[in-house]
This record gives sequence, structure tokens and C-alpha cells, in this order.
Amino acid sequence: MSAAARPLCSVFSTSGDKTTDVALPAVLTAPLRPDVVQFVHTNINKNHRQAYAVQMKAGHQTSATSWGTGRAVSRIPRVGGGGTQRSGQAAFGNMCRSGRMFAPTKTWRRWHRKVNTTQKQFAVASALAAAAVPALVMARGHKIDQVPEVPLVVGGDVETLSKASKAKALLEKIGAFDDVEKSANSKKLRTGKGKMRNRRYVMRKGPLVVYSTNDGIEQGFRNFPGVELANVDRLNLLQLAPGGHMGRFVIYTQAAFEKLDTIYGATGKSIPVAEMANADLARIINSDEVQAVVNPAKSAPKKYLRKKNAIKSIKALEKLSPYQVAARKSETKAQESRKTKKSMKKTKKRGIGKEFYEKMSTQGDVCEDGF
Repeated sequence: MSAAARPLCSVFSTSGDKTTDVALPAVLTAPLRPDVVQFVHTNINKNHRQAYAVQMKAGHQTSATSWGTGRAVSRIPRVGGGGTQRSGQAAFGNMCRSGRMFAPTKTWRRWHRKVNTTQKQFAVASALAAAAVPALVMARGHKIDQVPEVPLVVGGDVETLSKASKAKALLEKIGAFDDVEKSANSKKLRTGKGKMRNRRYVMRKGPLVVYSTNDGIEQGFRNFPGVELANVDRLNLLQLAPGGHMGRFVIYTQAAFEKLDTIYGATGKSIPVAEMANADLARIINSDEVQAVVNPAKSAPKKYLRKKNAIKSIKALEKLSPYQVAARKSETKAQESRKTKKSMKKTKKRGIGKEFYEKMSTQGDVCEDGF
């Protein structure tokens, strides 16, 4: 997707009034690639890390040897000697008290990450283009409800504001001070051990002021919470897309805004161009031009009969051989006939046995007592 392109941008004075128009730089129409921005940010964000490691001899500054097998204890090295609790205790292992850590950290870790120059330029161009889309700026959390226009361009005399009071008045006039207050109100204690390591507080990002020449602008804006400054010749992706998230609220001076075309149109720097002029596929497919030439939608898909196994499926067998219906009926009648005959034969046998039993159990006049 690419940012919505407009031919002109308004320039606002220190009083908040529109003074003139400037042409929109071509770099602000670059395609928006959050994947490239995220990748480049993740890599270049690692390049200011300071190497750290544990002491080389940590956990090994003791004399310990294993007792071997046959003593009903583990074979971990143990401190020798006697007369103290330390003697006989395990040493060296990462599971031991006073032992070294597992895989001790080393200073020769690969701290730095190399990123292709063209890829970094692409990411910066994409971040600049995203900063010109109001929806992305608001989605990132910036308060720009009172801002008259995005991208926001102020006059060149702003670069001479060296007093914080005048800078604050300017931010209030152009509706950008709400974002500064949002940053100030978001200041809170950091969670974790960072608050013991000179990173005590965390705070949301505010506006990024991009200038061309420092005639006092840094002294005027640098003390506002959340506000950052950047020279247009040295734009940094870490400032344009903090956290790898595009849509930073950027305030340009007129000189810096006009210089974007010179910087990103110079020799060896080609402005990224989207492969599709319109990335909204639904809009393209549903357009009158496309719908006029496509075939009409089919009412219902063609249904294909499922081929069934005639050995397992009775219905499939009957379709292949209609005689199977008569054969099955005949077989069913034969089974019922055999079952009936078998039942009658069984009943007859039981009747004979019952009759014999009754005859044998009949009392006769064998003796006077009847038995």
C-alpha cells in the first residue's frame, strides 16, 4: 500500500496562520512497508549496545577436586580441607552455590548487525511516508485532534526559536501541545532492574521536530517531555519509527520539508515505487471496468458424484447389478425359512423330552406308600 498523495502542503507561521503552500515531496508517496521497517529497526537498534560479560575466573577461584565413585555422593568437584563449612561443598558447577554460571557470557558476542544501505534508505522513506498518513499517526497514539494538517509544516523562522516559552506558544498555536502533555502525563517508573541502571522512568514519544539548520531550535524544543529533534540530513529510523512502529508525529520546518526532494532524489538514491498503483484488490475487482468484462457468476458449482465401493456399499452394488435386489430378497426368505424349520425342530425335540419326563415322574401303585 502507498500513502495518499496530495500535490500541496500548507505552511503555518508562528501565530498558527497559513502563510503559503509547498509541494509535497515525492518521498512521502513511497510504499508503506511495515515488514521492512520492523526488520531494519530490529537490526540497527542493536548497534548501540555495550558489550558485557561475567568475570573470566568467576566461580573457579577455589581449589576443588572430585572424590570419585564409591562414596555415595555425586562426582561434582568438592572443596578440600577441613575445619570449615566450605570443606566438602560442591564447586564449579552451575548448579552449585558459589559456582560459575552455565555458558559464561563473553564480550566477543556478535553485537553489531549489518544492514544493506538500500534497505535502510527504503525503511526511512517508508517511515516518512507513513508519518504523512493521519490514520497511522493517530493509530500510533499521538494526539493530533487539533492539528490542522498532516504532514505539518511550519515556517522557516521557527528554526530561530531559542526560548522554550516561544516554542511552547508555537506548539499551542498549531495544536501539537496536546501530544506533549500526553507524553508528560505518561511518565512512570520502569518495571524491573532498569530503574537501578539510569533508566528509571519510561515515557511515551511525542512530536519529532525536523529542521534544516540549527539556529537555536534545539535549545528551544529540547526540554519538552517526549519531544525529539532531528536534522533532515541525518534522519534516523529509530526516531521516525520508534519500536519499529510507523506513524510518528513529525513537525517539519519549511526548509527541511523542501530539502526532502533534494536528499531523496539525489544521485544513487531512488525513491521506492509500489508495484501496484492501487493495492486495494477488493476495489479493483468490484470496479465497473473489471466487472464489465468478467464472466457472470455461476449460480451453483457443478456437483460430482462420489464413486463408492460396490463391495462395501449395498446401494452402489444394486446400481451395478439390479438382480442383487431380487437375490437379497430371495436370500432373506431362505434364511427366514431355515430359521423357522430349525425352531420347529427344536420345539419338537423339547416336547418329546418333556413328555418322557412327565411319564417317568408319574406316581404308580408300586407299594402301599406310593413308592
